[in-house]
Amino acid sequence: MAVAAPPTRRHTPLALPGLGRALVQAGMLDQQAAEAIFQRAEDQRTSFIAELTGSGALSAYDLAHKVSEAFSTPLIDLDAAAPQKLPKDLMDAKVCAELRVLVLSKRGNRLMVATADPSDQAAAERIKFASGLQVDWVIAEYDKLSRWVDVLAKSTSEVLDFMVGDDVLLDEFAATDGLSDGPTPNSEVDDAPVVKFLQKMLVDAISMRASDLHFEPFEHQYRVRFRIDGELREVANPPVAIKDKLASRIKVISKLDISEKRIPQDGRMKMNFGKDRAVDFRVSTLPTLFGEKIVIRILDSNSAKLGIDALGYEPEEKERLLKAIARPHGMVLVTGPTGSGKTVSLYTCLNLLNKPGVNIATAEDPSEINMPGINQVNVNEKAGLTFAAALKSFLRQDPDIIMVGEIRDLETADISIKAAQTGHLVLSTLHTNDAPATLTRLRNMGIAPFNIASSVILITAQRLARRLCVACKEPAELPESAYLDAGFESHELDGSWVSYRPMGCSACNNGFKGRVGIYEVMPISEDIQRIILREGSALEIAEQARKEGVRSLRTSGLHKVKLGLTSLEEVVAVTNE
Repeated sequence: MAVAAPPTRRHTPLALPGLGRALVQAGMLDQQAAEAIFQRAEDQRTSFIAELTGSGALSAYDLAHKVSEAFSTPLIDLDAAAPQKLPKDLMDAKVCAELRVLVLSKRGNRLMVATADPSDQAAAERIKFASGLQVDWVIAEYDKLSRWVDVLAKSTSEVLDFMVGDDVLLDEFAATDGLSDGPTPNSEVDDAPVVKFLQKMLVDAISMRASDLHFEPFEHQYRVRFRIDGELREVANPPVAIKDKLASRIKVISKLDISEKRIPQDGRMKMNFGKDRAVDFRVSTLPTLFGEKIVIRILDSNSAKLGIDALGYEPEEKERLLKAIARPHGMVLVTGPTGSGKTVSLYTCLNLLNKPGVNIATAEDPSEINMPGINQVNVNEKAGLTFAAALKSFLRQDPDIIMVGEIRDLETADISIKAAQTGHLVLSTLHTNDAPATLTRLRNMGIAPFNIASSVILITAQRLARRLCVACKEPAELPESAYLDAGFESHELDGSWVSYRPMGCSACNNGFKGRVGIYEVMPISEDIQRIILREGSALEIAEQARKEGVRSLRTSGLHKVKLGLTSLEEVVAVTNE
């Protein structure tokens, strides 16, 4: 009797998840490949999408774009998102990590949530139950999404380690007296992730040519910004929880009182780069509503040693300045707003004058640039060491050249004027808009006109304009009226020169790289002295200066436009009084 053959077993298709079915229908996967991936995911107890991207069947990038198209759902790039800005009170971070979703924002009764799998109805229902809100999906690349949800589920220290990486060395700080800050028993200042984060911020600021670092605490956010080429740029959003530890770390290195958080404090610190280079920093703390804001100024001693040509003076302006500082006595004033480079200009002059046979003394609040061979004094008004007190002491120290950081009051101005009249060269700064206004400002402070006329020999007003990047700048197509409104004369628009505009590339900051000085260098001639003696106005002084060939700040800036160094818009912005 013949034995019947056993019936052939048919392949029973696996119940693919919604994402798998969508990919098969879109022709991105065949049925068998999708089932194999799903089976491996079941065996290894992972998700279908994790196995799909991990196996190399589809890249996370391609998958996100195809899913966005198949489900008609918006696509988001998480590289442009800051994890510390995301809302944290709408969903538990552990739940988000489990579901592999990221809560982006809330609008009304709807929650915007990033996912790599919009077909996951179970996740949508769980989010809706936990938050009480309707879910609007947006698509994100699975690898980036996983990285962010893991970071948000970690502790503060783990987040800092994620932001900093492993390439930062420790213990590179030293106090300004050259001694190491050493170990401290206070856990607030000995937290390794905080130490690494601070050091990374300082190293990044130096490499990005920043002049200042701002550490700013807010109620739900902690922000770090760098000032690069005069503009603030946000660079990091560390966890809010580190604000006290970071402030304490900075204050210990800067020799400040870490227990005092109610009043502003000022200090200095130094960072060593190997054996041959060290960078000084000036530190300022300020109590705010949500913690201490800290601003760190990078003090580059090499900036004063670059030479006067590097500052951007035109040949005739440089000649006037050099002629003035070569005189044995008199007063040279540099004016401009905060951050316009006045200190660098003064120290460049002092560097030229710093010879073994010359006694130079400076009084500043505080001294920003350390220069060997110059006797530098930090003003301390609480202790009674004011600018005026320092000046009086200088005059008993047999000086040849005196530099006063800033003339703030009548007493300081009066002593400076007398020093300039009695055989000393005095260099100082004032906060005025232009050179002619400086003379009327001195008169309004109470200085007699004959003392001003007999002591002041030159005034320089200055601004800093962003310099166009030579790699990406391109000719600007502006109407003739724009040039005329900015101050150009009709005869200057003869086609012999081209103005440029910023474009932006990987080597610059939105089309700009570095800054260039714009100067109004006004010697005090006999005609200007006569106007001062009869108490003429700043307008009369300015008119006489123009007759003598002195360029105004705007005219000097327009000349930089003709040279292709900066843009017309930048000059108008920085010289718009």
